[in-house]
Amino acid sequence: MSTSTVPDLTVNNGVQLPTIGLGVFQTPPDETRDAVAAALDTGYRHVDTAAAYGNERGVGDAIKASTLDRGEVFLETKIWISDYGYDQTLHAFDKSAGKLGVDQIDLLILHQALPGEFDKTLAAYKALEQLLADGKVRAIGVSNFMVEHLTRLLDETSVVPAVNQIEVHPYFQQREVQAFGAEHGILTQAWSPIGGITHYRDGQHTSTLEDETIVGIAQAHDKSPAQVMLRWHIQQGRSVIPKSTKAQRITENFDVFDFQLTGDELNAIDALDTDQRGGPEPEAITLEDFGRDIPEA
Repeated sequence: MSTSTVPDLTVNNGVQLPTIGLGVFQTPPDETRDAVAAALDTGYRHVDTAAAYGNERGVGDAIKASTLDRGEVFLETKIWISDYGYDQTLHAFDKSAGKLGVDQIDLLILHQALPGEFDKTLAAYKALEQLLADGKVRAIGVSNFMVEHLTRLLDETSVVPAVNQIEVHPYFQQREVQAFGAEHGILTQAWSPIGGITHYRDGQHTSTLEDETIVGIAQAHDKSPAQVMLRWHIQQGRSVIPKSTKAQRITENFDVFDFQLTGDELNAIDALDTDQRGGPEPEAITLEDFGRDIPEA
């Protein structure tokens, strides 16, 4: 798929995606194009965006402005809960594809489950199945789905999600969800893979970037703590989508394929789990609290 040096992961329908991609969550539209351009220049061939981010157009503009062919860049975006429902989700694809400037999206996923209105979630996913059958997307998946959401989805739909994008980093590892995904052939994709959200450890605000275990491993490899965490994900078979708008950090995050963590180092990072979520509680997602209109253009 890609011509860069990034290894690919193969999802359950045979589609390949580059292991590391650029995330653009909370990146303002006017900064998104520059960040994506810097990432493509560095060698990234995978970009993750979402309708709710409001920056799909910036992603598409950067890809069009590059010298790369469309087929060299793996494009991933998400449908927001306000556009759930069969016909609404089909239209949401049209909105996203139009902003991205593409005819086909490589990976289209549902951004959240709607636990209190799961019928809408199911209808939205069945629309993704139709888009897949029509060749408008190459793979479909979900995000922030817990075991109970995945279980019901698998019971009532036909296509097993290719990906479940969830919060995973050393301080919050969601092992039960990851294990369920692995059992059913669903690739775990980590958002906030370096723990960008502030967490509590031992009753105090702390950061994975300053964790003494991670810092020690980084020093042993002459790498940064962020690079060590990304390497931890990659060696454990996860897709990662670190976010940055700084060219230097974008390049640093990409430079993770020239070293290996030992088994003891992987285990030491595994032992850092606090089981404390940084993002919203998936069971708390409702249209009343989280709904927002996704513009047509």
